[in-house]
Amino acid sequence: MTRTMFQYDISPELAMFPHLQEIGLIKNTTIRLNSFLQECSEGIGLRLVTEGKFDWLIDGKLYVVYPGDLVLLLPGQTIAGDNDILNIGSFYSVKITAQDQSRVLLGKWSMLNHKEKLSVNQILTHNRQTPVVSLKEAQTLIQALLTELKSEEVGRQSMVNHFLDQLFVYTCRQLVRQSNLRRDFPQTFFNLEQILRKDLAHQWTVDEMAVLTGMGTTVFTEKVKSFSGFSPINYLINIRISEAIKMLKRGEANVTTIAHATGFYSSQHFATTFKKLTGYTPSEYRKKNLFK
Repeated sequence: MTRTMFQYDISPELAMFPHLQEIGLIKNTTIRLNSFLQECSEGIGLRLVTEGKFDWLIDGKLYVVYPGDLVLLLPGQTIAGDNDILNIGSFYSVKITAQDQSRVLLGKWSMLNHKEKLSVNQILTHNRQTPVVSLKEAQTLIQALLTELKSEEVGRQSMVNHFLDQLFVYTCRQLVRQSNLRRDFPQTFFNLEQILRKDLAHQWTVDEMAVLTGMGTTVFTEKVKSFSGFSPINYLINIRISEAIKMLKRGEANVTTIAHATGFYSSQHFATTFKKLTGYTPSEYRKKNLFK
């Protein structure tokens, strides 16, 4: 494991940033047992995954975190590897001192006005039970932060704090969007299905489907299972089969063509899945419906 990390009281780059306790990249190239024990956040912690897939327990609840997912930890929240394991991959870690442990207000370093700080506080605490957010802007902002910390150019302190403010503003905006999507998920669900049906030949991944809804992968998976009773992949398979049934009834294409058009990698895979869900092979189903 390699750590490229700036730490306050150790790294001269952070000498003028007492609120920025830690920032840097952790890269792990092998599965490490007993290397990610539970730790409790003393301030505001951010973990942004850039490579790999991590199984993290946040306040005792398991989250599967993918590249582009930002984990937000508020004071008192805990994080650990599932079974204390650190998976293969890379992630940025940022730790910031909270001005008030109970209210989580951003400190005097922030250039946001008082009303905006209160809004950030409200959004972060309201979404305490939603610690994972998909945030595409996060990596660019953290990299810009690191570049400014290494520089000696004029305005360095203002630029670092500006990027930190932006990181919190973008995080809060995305949390609000995700919250709205969760409330309006039936319509979101319908819109997603329409998109999937238009291109079933595409090999959709859970990540891609989550992006279409604007949700993080973990939140999306939970919402799909809660709404439909299926995992995202099984939900997609059911859509593929329902579309295949329509095509079989129309009698316009052979089984192999239908298999490829609906996203199955072979006619055998299609036939096996179809029989498992309907009780018939595609050919049996077509024959049964032709003679009705």
